[in-house]
Amino acid sequence: MITAGIDIGSITSKAAVLADGKLLGTRVIFTGYNSEVAGRRVFEELLEELRLDPSALRKIISTGYGRNSVTFVNKSMTEIICHGAGAHYLNPGVRSIMDIGGQDSKVIVIDEKGKVKNFSMNDKCAAGTGRFLEVMARALEVDLDGFGTLSLKAGSPSKISSLCTVFAESEVISLISKGERRENIIAGIHESIAARVAAMANRVGIVPPVVMTGGVAKNIGVVKAMEKKLGVSINVSPYAQVNGAIGAAVLAMGIK
Repeated sequence: MITAGIDIGSITSKAAVLADGKLLGTRVIFTGYNSEVAGRRVFEELLEELRLDPSALRKIISTGYGRNSVTFVNKSMTEIICHGAGAHYLNPGVRSIMDIGGQDSKVIVIDEKGKVKNFSMNDKCAAGTGRFLEVMARALEVDLDGFGTLSLKAGSPSKISSLCTVFAESEVISLISKGERRENIIAGIHESIAARVAAMANRVGIVPPVVMTGGVAKNIGVVKAMEKKLGVSINVSPYAQVNGAIGAAVLAMGIK
């Protein structure tokens, strides 16, 4: 059986294809203005790459921010369930997931079968998300891809006290005007994200082993800040950004 998962996020759209439970491939593109177009495009591009005809697919599930805009799927499911299934597929021993995406952040605790036991989600504010990092990168005139490694060079992380993106940006601009080193400011930004996500983690009671998923998982500075704040080791899969799409493809195997 060949199944697919499509995860439409606010910044990127992802697709994954499984054949009899084996991962055949994944793809990531920018979502852009039209999430419906992005969902179809990332799906079609992945099938072309894998040289698969759409008729070969038995079931397709969509998830993420724009899941309901994908009209050609069999079913749509929440990203909470899909991230749980994806993390369990990639590492059956995982019990807790911290997912930081473009628009929201969430902490999920799963059981030994990958079923969600508890979760906490921040979807009311951009603070502690990929959008937050994008705003800070623009203020600092630094490429977002370099944020993680730069923060590891910090001597003393700056204090970013505000949890609001707008006020935090003002704090960053003030620190820049005072001549504070970029590395210290970036490390401070990462620590502020870690503090916000750690508060969610403490509410749900995370259980090791812990993995981090979502695009922000590629930022080593955020990962290290989270480890320091929570006092646990955090694993990051090479498939962290497409974890939700993989989970959707896994769950698609179980629908009739």
